Amino acid sequence: MCDAVRRFADHHDTTHWWPYLTAPAATRLAPLYPDPALHLEDDALILLPGTCIEDYISSLPSQRRVGIRRERRDFAAAAPDVRRQLLADCFEDAGVLLAAHQQDHGHDRDGIDAMTGLLKRQATAMGGEARVVAAYDKDRMIGFCLYYHYGTTTWIRAVALDRGHPTPHSYFNLMYYLPIEDAYAHGTTALHAGMTTVEAKRRRGAQVSGLYALADRGAARR
Repeated sequence: MCDAVRRFADHHDTTHWWPYLTAPAATRLAPLYPDPALHLEDDALILLPGTCIEDYISSLPSQRRVGIRRERRDFAAAAPDVRRQLLADCFEDAGVLLAAHQQDHGHDRDGIDAMTGLLKRQATAMGGEARVVAAYDKDRMIGFCLYYHYGTTTWIRAVALDRGHPTPHSYFNLMYYLPIEDAYAHGTTALHAGMTTVEAKRRRGAQVSGLYALADRGAARR
């Protein structure tokens, strides 16, 4: 495999690298590359025991159980209209929120057209697998989470909120608790929560593992 990749890289006068390898994958590939694996990020996976969200909550330490139940209760008391739908049915509203989220984080090129186009392409490519849980105030989307059920895992893809319309603990409910409910309903046994804000995910029961990169060096083999 590495020889084939090297030939491809040579043909295009470049080198190659393997990003976001798990630790076992990096260990297996490392002898074939000149430099040690580089740690890139930490990745979070929340295991979902039992058959419902209460089983997940019950698996956590007592202090976390109290906190999560309060976050769910406060969010419900604010009475947002929670809707579960296909991305294809709401990508325009979601694109507006995602663009604002990206720009808040310094990604100035990720405007509404770019983010709406991105979500539209995902909706077209993934069809019924691209699921959204969203909070609405009347007809206005005020937050959403996009995720995919694949195999035994529910994969979080994007989360964004309307910062001008705060709702208690909306981020935690949209990022974790509502997708976890859907994961149980779909029959998956884990929620892949991704690579950012790892400590917040750890507090919600996530197992954290490293992701690594291996790079080839053309000069070293010519």
